[in-house]
Amino acid sequence: MTSDYQSAANKARLKLDQASPTLCLAKWMQTSLHLTTGLTNSCYHPPLHKIDKEQIKVSPAKLHNTDEKKQQRKLMTDGKRPDGCSYCWKIEDNNKMSDRHYRSGEPWAMDHYTNILENPQADIIPTYVEVDFSNACNFKCSYCSPQFSTAWAQEIEEHGSFPTHPVHNDPTHFTGKNKVLPQKDNPFVEAFWKWWPDLYPKLKHFRMTGGEPMMDKNTFKVFEYVIDNPKKDLHLNVTSNFCPPAPALGDKYFNMVKTMCDGAMIEHFMQFVSLDAWGKKAEYIRNGMDFDTVWYNVNRYLTDIAGYNSITFIITMNNLSVSSLKTLMVHILELRKRYSSTYQRVWFDTPILRQPIWQHIGLLDESFNYYFEEAIEYMKEHQHSSNMAAFRDYEIAKLERTYEVMQQGIEGRDQQLFNFWKFFRTHDARRLTNMIETFPEYSNFFQECRNAK
Repeated sequence: MTSDYQSAANKARLKLDQASPTLCLAKWMQTSLHLTTGLTNSCYHPPLHKIDKEQIKVSPAKLHNTDEKKQQRKLMTDGKRPDGCSYCWKIEDNNKMSDRHYRSGEPWAMDHYTNILENPQADIIPTYVEVDFSNACNFKCSYCSPQFSTAWAQEIEEHGSFPTHPVHNDPTHFTGKNKVLPQKDNPFVEAFWKWWPDLYPKLKHFRMTGGEPMMDKNTFKVFEYVIDNPKKDLHLNVTSNFCPPAPALGDKYFNMVKTMCDGAMIEHFMQFVSLDAWGKKAEYIRNGMDFDTVWYNVNRYLTDIAGYNSITFIITMNNLSVSSLKTLMVHILELRKRYSSTYQRVWFDTPILRQPIWQHIGLLDESFNYYFEEAIEYMKEHQHSSNMAAFRDYEIAKLERTYEVMQQGIEGRDQQLFNFWKFFRTHDARRLTNMIETFPEYSNFFQECRNAK
């Protein structure tokens, strides 16, 4: 049986094709705003580009309606493919449904189909907004950078870049358009709050990322605004590492979320939790994590927050995620069985890490196919279209697409194998970690990386 989500995507594909074979409604109705650097894109697949400082002084709506996005919109309505959307084009060229279809099929996008086609070049207020206000973060995730983590910035300031080719997290890279702006007097944050009164009434989905949102005062400013101005059709989402540096921050956060949810001030609260692996493996990838704290807060959320709200694990698929993938699925299913009696409360997503390339899943050899296959098989054994505690067809399909990406490999593999070894050798020396002790199943692979000079 086909899920409602899959059915909506199928209908969206047909409707999009009536207008243009390359049309993606997310290019209009979704925006990701990185206010720490003044960069934006639509969904998280295209490369980021600069927001014009002068344009936002005239109209804060230019945070989203940039000249580059308008050029991309024009290409789409003309039936052409913007280069930055290659992630979806590659999937579609393999006769698969892409995020272009899935996102366009959701009500926050499809409801605006006619208006978009009537005036495709008009400035538009998006209905799906993701924003990071600050790079304040207590983690140093292996694939992250000073742009998104103050902990990473501190390490690079103390020790310099990593000796990969080219060098990783070179301090000189974080200048120009990549420069992290000071939290005080950030013109992009100021423009956002000027835009907020116009944006808020139109919003259907609003998501705060980071950095770590629990460490950012703007997170609590949004919460306070929502409490004072309830919006019954709003889906409010926050992406967190769920491991606050101080218990008081966590208590403040949970109390405000509970106030909004118990008072039915919004339609739905989605808590995104970044978790790429299980146990010590997760702690290694996301340096700074205390896994027991994260898992305690996951259960705290599912126990204390009203049952019509949800939690989603963001499993950023990198090559160190693969070996504990099934274990993570087992525990996700256990959570579903425990907490999903009336509503699907526990979700997950598996976006594929693109950079740095030496942490891409395509670097792995065929010996790692087993881990994907056992995870997919486990999900199929526990698949059901209506059982609240089971896996869904589209979840399995997405993981199968991820598996296909891994099997496609990467270009310049030998160089990236050596980069993998150089990066994690330095990682272990700086952070007093031990990759092989944490990932003994990677021993042969790590040796292959070392020999790939």
